[in-house]
Amino acid sequence: MTNRPRASLGRVLDDLGATLLELVAGDPDRPDEIGGVVIHDPLDDPVLPQHALVLGVGLHDPEDIARTLRELGRQQVAGLVLRSPIAADARIVDAATASGVAVLGLTRGATWDQLGVLLRSVLEVGVADQETLGGLPSGDLFALANATAALLDAPVTIEDRSSRVLAFSGRQDEADTARVETVLGRQVPERYSRLLSERGVFRELYRTDQPVYVAPMPATGPEVAMPRVAVAVRAGDEVLGSIWVAVRAPLSAERSEALQDAAKLVALHMLRIRADADVERRLRADLVSTALEGGAEAREALDRLGLADQPVVVLALAVPASVDSAAGVATERQRLADAFAMHLGAVHPRSAAALLGDVAYGLLPLDSEERAAQIAADFLDRIGDRAGATIGVGPAVRESSRLPHARAGADRVLRVLRSGTQRVARLADVQVETLLLELRDLIEARGDQPTGPIARLIDYDRAHNTPLVDTLRAWLDAFGDVGAAAAATYVHPNTFRYRLRRLAEVGGLDLTDPDARFAAMLQLRVVARSR
Repeated sequence: MTNRPRASLGRVLDDLGATLLELVAGDPDRPDEIGGVVIHDPLDDPVLPQHALVLGVGLHDPEDIARTLRELGRQQVAGLVLRSPIAADARIVDAATASGVAVLGLTRGATWDQLGVLLRSVLEVGVADQETLGGLPSGDLFALANATAALLDAPVTIEDRSSRVLAFSGRQDEADTARVETVLGRQVPERYSRLLSERGVFRELYRTDQPVYVAPMPATGPEVAMPRVAVAVRAGDEVLGSIWVAVRAPLSAERSEALQDAAKLVALHMLRIRADADVERRLRADLVSTALEGGAEAREALDRLGLADQPVVVLALAVPASVDSAAGVATERQRLADAFAMHLGAVHPRSAAALLGDVAYGLLPLDSEERAAQIAADFLDRIGDRAGATIGVGPAVRESSRLPHARAGADRVLRVLRSGTQRVARLADVQVETLLLELRDLIEARGDQPTGPIARLIDYDRAHNTPLVDTLRAWLDAFGDVGAAAAATYVHPNTFRYRLRRLAEVGGLDLTDPDARFAAMLQLRVVARSR
């Protein structure tokens, strides 16, 4: 366990260790807390947060690195991360020493995306409430993982019910390839998870509070796979997750008891994290709802969300009720809403999203509806089509007073998508469909019925079992092309022409009059279908 400040550079190195980062030059023990993570851009000169950690994506040349270190030192940056291997160059070491900026190397095989996600996890833990549970900072699962690893003398991961890694200890490089893959991906690889399920490991794990010894998985290379010992993390009858220890032999009785005690403490911290997340989720939902209402408090809500004085595009995400129970539907919607918020946050840190009723709304600080639609499509591609989710993109607005208009636009699009095959659309893409739906709503609200020629044709078809209304609809849809309309209704063109003459006679409809044609088409599209 470490006594370093919770969000310091040294703490980041302790938590991510040899798995992701290595110290190349500089002092990691500065007490300053990291103020944020920033990607270096040589063409931009942003104002960096104090004691930032800068990701030097694309920096390779020693002279460029030394010059960047000197510039970052003037802005009191805590550290610069570079892709390993880093050239053993005196210019880099001298610049790191003179600037006070530590140089870290990103381990080969790890991606910048993985580092960004893991840094966010570590730093979010680092700024949490200072309240303690069991002598450890409340909600700090990384500290718990390190403490447990110290007790058991083995690397540890803490995982949720879906085998996603919530936290991990140091010394992961002492484990096998499967563990390294798990930590880097923040998820147990699917092939290992499937093997564990086939062996009945999860079933045994979740029905007992005793540690479960798991024989080694088949190794994928020359390296020998290591056994595991796992224990479920419980809150009453609910299984919150599990702790997994990479071991070389079964644990002793004392260490098994220590692992059980650790599971009880992890449960307390996980419940605290859940409670904090619920509070934060409700607060964010209140702010998003207030902003979308556009009243007197909308401006303040946007300020608190960090979205004031910028263009905003509203996204509306809907999920059909594909689960039998109401509780299952609510859980699925919340799960997708959380994933939606995470996706938008990864694209733009100042975005906001919340589940309001049965729709998750996202606020994106963009002035391009096309870009917003692409972001929405990327999200749906990532979650796949099993959920049947759809996203409506509202118009971009610049004033808080226009946000209700933007929300209404996204809702109108969503209504069209729910009855169609598209998954993402802007209001401009489905303008006609939205107008027709609103006209049908108006017709139904007033109780209007078809009149004139259309009413006469409907009555005639009902009395004589004839297809005159379908014939007229096919002819109008084909813009008067008898051949195409006949093919659509599977009759000979001569038969179709006869029916066309007949419907003109029965309905008293002048097919040469453009106004009469428009009125007939409108009634067929709106009035007749709304009955």
